Parts: sequence; C-alpha cells; structure tokens
Amino acid sequence: MKRILIAGETGKTVNYEKALRHMGVYAETSLHVPDSSLYDGLVLPGGGDIDPKLFGQLACGTRLFDPALDRVQLTILSDFIQDKKPVLGICKGMQLINIWFGGDIYQHLENSYAHEYRGEDQIHETRAQSGSLLEKIYGQRFCVNSAHHQGADRPGRGIRYVQFADDGVVEALEHEYLPVTGVQWHPERLCFDFNRKDAADGERVLAYFVKQL
Repeated sequence: MKRILIAGETGKTVNYEKALRHMGVYAETSLHVPDSSLYDGLVLPGGGDIDPKLFGQLACGTRLFDPALDRVQLTILSDFIQDKKPVLGICKGMQLINIWFGGDIYQHLENSYAHEYRGEDQIHETRAQSGSLLEKIYGQRFCVNSAHHQGADRPGRGIRYVQFADDGVVEALEHEYLPVTGVQWHPERLCFDFNRKDAADGERVLAYFVKQL
C-alpha cells in the first residue's frame, strides 16, 4: 500500500486522511521531520497564515501564523522535493510551495471577501490554462471552493500558474518538471461525503496525485 505523509497538526487533517484512505492509500499526519524514504508522497495541508519573514516582507495584512510550524513544513517539503517525490499542496500548502521555490504571496488579497471563509467555503468560477493538468481533468472552466485571504503573487523558480479565479487570484500551480502541484482550493472538501453539485469533484485531482506515487 502506498504511504502518504500529511505534514500537518494531528487532529486538524481528518478530512485529508479520510479522502486519501478512500482512495486506497495509507495517510499519516505528522510534523516530525521524517525519513522521506518511508513515504511515497507528501500532502501539505491548509492552515493559517504564513510568517512574512519567509518571503522577505514585514507583516502587512498577515493575521495569525505559527513561525515554527511554517519552518517545519518547509523543511519536510525540502526533503520530498530533493527526493523528487510527488507533492500536493492545498491552500496554505500551495503558498508554501511557491515560497520554497523563491516566490512570494499577497499577505491580504484586495478581493479577499470573495475567497475567505465566512461561515462556509466560498464557491466561485475559475479558468484553467490550456494544456494544464487541471484543464485536462476538469475542462477550461469549473467552480471550486475557497477559504483563504492570502494568495500567490510572484511565482517561484520553475513554477507556473495554471488556474485563476475570474478576479485574477491564482488557484493552482505546477512545477515545470518536478511532480509538484498546488491548488488554492480544498479538494478534500469536495469529494466523497462532501461532494456537491455546484463545484468540481475534488476526487479527480486527488486521484491524479495518487497515480503519481
């Protein structure tokens, strides 16, 4: 059975674990810097904001963040990238991927109201770039969920943005040659028991990740 590490806090990644186990893989949540040879892939989950020092900025719009958590997650990410193993970043996880490769983020989106969690996920339309993974999976236009107020700004080395909300907010990224993918939305809350008619089926992008293992 394939093994996936979810680099998050125990008790806060239940939806990720359930979705991945539905797909026949072993998913374990831990923040102990692992021997990456014990795992076939990495999921960087959603969470709070990111320490702006990690992308060379002073705090300006950033809310609650955990500097120690951010650094542990980046250290774990580094191990998996160096081993060229599949990585899927979700929400904050996507932003951390961009930062690891030298990019940065908007500390507070100008149109954050349309994206941040307000009692429930926000549902909105997006556009996938032609030829991208997401365009192949879902087509050019499809709806996703949002629960964030920060977002990707300048792309890191080898990173290309491949999905956008109609207001220009980046919704997904791919690396040019590494098996590294990130989505700003939450596929684990759009699949199986959480499947909904007004948004894309999150199982499809999770299935692509699992096939890479």
